[in-house]
Amino acid sequence: MAGNTYASPAGRINEVKGKMIAITEPVEVLQLGCEMQMMPRNKGDNITYRGVVPTGGATTNANTINRWSIVAADYQVTEGVTPTPKALEYRDVPVTIAEYMVLFSYTNKTAIFHEDDIPGDQVRQTALAMGLVREMVRYGVMKAGTTVQYAGGTTRATVDEGISYNLLSLMSRTLLANGAGMKTSVLAPGPAYDTSAIEAGFIVFCHTDCEHDIRRLEDFVPTAKYANRSVINEHELGSVGRFRFIVSKDLNSYPSAGAAVGSTGLKTTDASNIDVFPMIVCGEEAVYDIALNANFDPFHIKASVRTKDDPGGQRGYVGATIWSAVCVVNNGHMGVIEVGVTSL
Repeated sequence: MAGNTYASPAGRINEVKGKMIAITEPVEVLQLGCEMQMMPRNKGDNITYRGVVPTGGATTNANTINRWSIVAADYQVTEGVTPTPKALEYRDVPVTIAEYMVLFSYTNKTAIFHEDDIPGDQVRQTALAMGLVREMVRYGVMKAGTTVQYAGGTTRATVDEGISYNLLSLMSRTLLANGAGMKTSVLAPGPAYDTSAIEAGFIVFCHTDCEHDIRRLEDFVPTAKYANRSVINEHELGSVGRFRFIVSKDLNSYPSAGAAVGSTGLKTTDASNIDVFPMIVCGEEAVYDIALNANFDPFHIKASVRTKDDPGGQRGYVGATIWSAVCVVNNGHMGVIEVGVTSL
């Protein structure tokens, strides 16, 4: 018979259950640039918005459709002669709502024996993922607006510069000529030392990689100098002239879609061509965010539920659905500036 050994025996599990590691949460900011619209039920999945074309305007493009053109002499009347009545011209903007779903599954064995709360984690993950789905629906439509400026070029493939004060001024000139309303109001300077007056202006949404170049712009005012720190969103960076900037890590670039990087000093993914970042500039009544419900519809079908398709109650599902659509109803009241960003 072997003698007793007093060496420490191996543990059966030898693993301590640590805390759950935090994950990066997606951010929703683009709703600030949208007008929220509710879709009625049982009326079809397509909705058409209609607007009157200003007198003298033309449906040729986003600029001409917004600009009045009147020659006074054309409205002069002759005594005793009734002038020819004018006819109104309308334009229609149709949009079809679509359904989106996030779905996770787990087994009854997981629910019974797993040490972690898998269904609970799936519920939390569903909420985060659904928010990002909704944000990406907005982003896909808004960055495809037709009023576009290209930093240093005339197309996305020729972008070879970063954001500049002149580019912002050109966008402001275009939107104001189209009668775009401001998204934010004037902030007067407060009683605290070194606070700044902030102009009424447009909101600019862009990726966090743009922050360095924005802070270097002429007349940049950080939110720390706003009176009473009156920010419109926790992700607001600051303002320049008529523009207030909101940054989000989820508003990604077009990787390597610009001009050759060469000696530009701009960021690139493939070490060959410049990454192009859309900066979305929003005025009033430019974009509609259309939804069937005010929020998404979550569900949790527990694994213990028996159905004819799962008589043993072996599968559980966690998810959420949303009916959503986003539509640019007036391209003349919003724009996109496509830029490169400094490589750091």
